[in-house]
Amino acid sequence: MIYWELFLAFFIPNIIGYGGGPAIIPLIEAEVVGRYGWMSAQQFAETLALGNALPSPIATKMAGQIGYDIAGVGGALVAVLATVVPSLLLMLGALGLLYRYRDSPRVKRMSQWVRPVIAMMMAWLTWSFLSEGLQGAGMLHTLLIGAAAAIALLHFRTHPAFVVLAALIYGGLFLG
Repeated sequence: MIYWELFLAFFIPNIIGYGGGPAIIPLIEAEVVGRYGWMSAQQFAETLALGNALPSPIATKMAGQIGYDIAGVGGALVAVLATVVPSLLLMLGALGLLYRYRDSPRVKRMSQWVRPVIAMMMAWLTWSFLSEGLQGAGMLHTLLIGAAAAIALLHFRTHPAFVVLAALIYGGLFLG
């Protein structure tokens, strides 16, 4: 029964929530704290703080942590699954529609419009990372890390994961 309750506690907010992790956090809190009483508001706030400190989507991290706290490894798996299933179903449905109408001129035009939008979103993300880097680490460190990353990626064809790891180590040693 606890697995079913865990599934519902994370599935419902993720199926009705729109806007990603930050938008569904209050819905998850209503389920976990209000409806089921698995945690206090303070414990939920601490879990949220921990989730914000780690990389990757917030809702998935919180689901894993809360599920583990409630029902161990099985609970973590159920809660994470309930968090990802709504997006997975939506993506499979959209992919099915796109595949069915892949030869349609409208779908081809839509696909052509998606690329520039993604490029602009990536440019905005890069700009915001650069701005944060300049404010936090300063010009010298930001340029040094950026130049080293560019050389490693473009000239030596280093895997991006290793470049990120090296930047994290540099930040820990010289900026921490």
